[in-house]
Amino acid sequence: MTANTTQTLTRPAANGTSAPRPEQQTAIAGTRPRASSSAADAVLAYLRAQAQALAACELQVRAGEPDSVHQMRVATRRLRAALRSFRTVIPAADSDHLYAELRWLGHALGQARDDEVLTAHLRDLLRTLPPELLIGPVQARVQGHFAPRRAASLAALLEALDSPRYTGLLAELNQLIHEPPRGPQADAPARKVLPAAVRRAYRQAKRRMHRARHTEAGPARDIALHQARKSARRARYAAEAAAPVAGKPARRFARQMKHIQSVIGDQHDLVTVRAEARELGIGAHLAGENAFSYGLLHERAQHQAERLDARARDDWHHASRRKYRRWMK
Repeated sequence: MTANTTQTLTRPAANGTSAPRPEQQTAIAGTRPRASSSAADAVLAYLRAQAQALAACELQVRAGEPDSVHQMRVATRRLRAALRSFRTVIPAADSDHLYAELRWLGHALGQARDDEVLTAHLRDLLRTLPPELLIGPVQARVQGHFAPRRAASLAALLEALDSPRYTGLLAELNQLIHEPPRGPQADAPARKVLPAAVRRAYRQAKRRMHRARHTEAGPARDIALHQARKSARRARYAAEAAAPVAGKPARRFARQMKHIQSVIGDQHDLVTVRAEARELGIGAHLAGENAFSYGLLHERAQHQAERLDARARDDWHHASRRKYRRWMK
């Protein structure tokens, strides 16, 4: 991190510990809001906490710490979600460029993270196959398929973190935190503004889940579910930001949205794994190897994805129950 940003985005020592939970992050930032806080104070506390998390995770990514890419991606997504969810507090016109830069950073982190996830999923599927059904150098081919991709994506990520563009992103984030633009509801009570913003995010997730449920099974529904997941994730992060002022009900709702996000995320990963298994099988066939095992991997990934598809719809019915939403008035 460059010298012009260290005054606010400080780096803690790299000790291998996992990133703190959202409620802990706000406390670490030293500005935990109260029920009487203004909307601006609550939103800025959340943004400061995520900026600190971003700084901590950057150091861990550079050190090659396990799960650090994922945690840095989460901090980036939380920042983006806050900028989108609380536009009446921080106007979009004043944060659109920062949002776009965070999206660029998220893409660089996503490339590195996705290859990690796909490798793990394929290894998990391989462990479910009896040894006699692993025909040919299957594990070696999987490793050889992803190793260069993971190395390239990590190199690209480190290049992005060393770039002037990333330095500019940090400077812009610092400026927004220390000289925040004020929207029409910035001075309104947080206990009124933030729950309403969560409700809007939830309603978008509800619409997208409805669309996914009524889309024919196949690629179109996979895409619809992925869009619903994004909305559920935004609702979750908005609820996390509201939790210091809304309390336990907001945390309970956030946990429900996290569960939906996780189920649909696993379904999306398995859809991608299925495509990778097909590509691996083609490569094995062209190399003169037996592609039987890759067909089994493809089939198992498809069956698991279908089960998660059905589970997501059932779990949404539970997560959207009124008892989790009463606080969003």
